[in-house]
Amino acid sequence: MQRASPNTSLRQMPSGIWVLGFVSLLMDISSEMIHSLLPLFMVTTLGAGTIAVGIVEGLAESLALVVKVFSGTLSDYLGRRKGLALFGYTLGALTKPLFAVAPDIGILLTARLLDRVGKGVRGAPRDALVADIAPPHLRGAAFGLRQSLDTVGAFIGPLLAVGLMLLWANDFRAVFWVAVVPGMMAVALLLFGVQEPQSRQGTQRANPITWENFARLGPAYWWVMGIGSIFTLARFSEAFLVLRAQQGGIPLALIPLVMVAMNLVYASSAYPFGRLSDKMSHTNLLTLGLAVLIAADLILAIQAHWSVMLLGVTLWGLHMGMTQGLLATMVADTAPADLRGTAYGCFNLACGLAMLIASVVAGLLWDQLGAAFTFYAGALFCLIAIVGIALYPVSRNRLAR
Repeated sequence: MQRASPNTSLRQMPSGIWVLGFVSLLMDISSEMIHSLLPLFMVTTLGAGTIAVGIVEGLAESLALVVKVFSGTLSDYLGRRKGLALFGYTLGALTKPLFAVAPDIGILLTARLLDRVGKGVRGAPRDALVADIAPPHLRGAAFGLRQSLDTVGAFIGPLLAVGLMLLWANDFRAVFWVAVVPGMMAVALLLFGVQEPQSRQGTQRANPITWENFARLGPAYWWVMGIGSIFTLARFSEAFLVLRAQQGGIPLALIPLVMVAMNLVYASSAYPFGRLSDKMSHTNLLTLGLAVLIAADLILAIQAHWSVMLLGVTLWGLHMGMTQGLLATMVADTAPADLRGTAYGCFNLACGLAMLIASVVAGLLWDQLGAAFTFYAGALFCLIAIVGIALYPVSRNRLAR
């Protein structure tokens, strides 16, 4: 069979996928302007410790993933995705000013949790909407494209943060105020730029949370959820990359460039690997991504010097490009179309609990045993996930190309 070129695939991509990608881009610019500076803001301005950083990040990210189970299920029940996604993006945009005015760790934690609730509300309906809009033969490319555009925002945001920190003499709060603007732009673009597919609008309402529907998801889906959870234990919060950069002696205002480097690699690799996932075994590609993360963890554990750390961060970004869109595609491929929102919600509930455990344990290991042990623990969980893939007993035909 003749394979389509990358340009042909992009021309065939529905306009809704492009719009959702640019919505993600704008919101990530807004979020990463704050998140790339947040660990430093907590430690240097608010006087928080490393364990506090791990707890805040773990609670925030896990809450976002837990909320997805409810929003995904609700989108299946309503037969609509856009309204919930719009509410989530709006909530995320409205929380940004709280970071700028936070006087203590309590208010900052509130802002972080509300921001992640917004992310949780929008995440599963948006991913299900991508699966609804994209043709099956372009599904991997569609998730890769949306992820690439999302990640372009994730490195533009820290770049803007660096420039404004240098311009305004390390004024964290002023940078946080600027982050409000792209967040509101994302809300407007989603409101006017995306149409719900007609096939979704007429769906009859029924409760998706039943034992019968859980059985319909099938063993292949539950295996994907299990491997995704173990994988999340290995991939704790990127806040620890920022703190590792600080140990390497990088000037305070330039530390967000670490996230720029990671997200540049992530953005440039997500779409090519998304297209590749439409052609090759998903399990093989996921195993390769885990191997890349092991290499990143070992490099980051062994050396904190900025030149060595740059290699580790580059590999970290590469593994993200290889695996994040892939896992979303694997969920879509193993779940019935009318249960995709619920499937993404359950998947992210499991990953949310894993993220909470991973980030808290990472902070404890960092404080008690040193930074290196945090990354060694991540590599160990990668090995466990690879063993799980190798021992996978369920028929592979739904996960292969």
